[in-house]
Amino acid sequence: MTDGISHSAPLYAQVESVLAASIADGSLAPGSQLPAEDSLIERFKVSRTTVRKAVQNLTDRGLVEIRRGKGTFVSHPKIIQDLTELSGFVEDMRAVGRTPSARLLDTRAVPADETVARHLALSPGTLVVRLQRVRLADGVPMSFDETYLPYELGEKVAADDLESEPVFSLLEQKYDTPLIEAQYRLEAVLAEPAVAEALAIQPGGPIFLIERTTYSEAGRPVDYEKLHYRGDLIRFVTRLARTRKVAPRAGEG
Repeated sequence: MTDGISHSAPLYAQVESVLAASIADGSLAPGSQLPAEDSLIERFKVSRTTVRKAVQNLTDRGLVEIRRGKGTFVSHPKIIQDLTELSGFVEDMRAVGRTPSARLLDTRAVPADETVARHLALSPGTLVVRLQRVRLADGVPMSFDETYLPYELGEKVAADDLESEPVFSLLEQKYDTPLIEAQYRLEAVLAEPAVAEALAIQPGGPIFLIERTTYSEAGRPVDYEKLHYRGDLIRFVTRLARTRKVAPRAGEG
């Protein structure tokens, strides 16, 4: 084993350290593929088990990611997204210098289940339009989105090029539907098989699930979404102000 690593450490830790240093100094750039397993075995003169242990440790640290059927790739740094105003994916990614894109998976009319109906203020069973898309940043799948729209509005939106036109922009600029505010609900979940397949990750991987209901004028709900963000690629932050409480005066309370 070479590459200037102390031989007092276990071999897998030495391999891990060298590869981690290459990631840190940019020799292995974000998005680049890790050398093949056989190449690493030859380079470090170690066993296959040692290489696999090192790569697994890098995966656990979030430095690399395994893409099924493709190989192991250097992870992109986490995107930091502020939850301070109502914005769409395209706006969010451009704000942090990433190039957004989308892949449309499915568009169809479906009967609203109880959850969808409640968020869109409809009766259960009412037809709505469901859009399913994978949203990408610099070509990397970031989010699997399910968007539900009232049928009449959704039918119009579904006819547009949803791989290049953001839904928010279509609603506001083409269909005269101003977006005023939204309610967010965020929780940590494990990726179900369909979501994992869409995002090219392992089932059970960490996911941020955001349920977002967006309202137009007069508090009318026009868009309900289930946004499944990869937990290994994004971090959400916000800033909260504390409401100043007035201390009770003497003799009160």
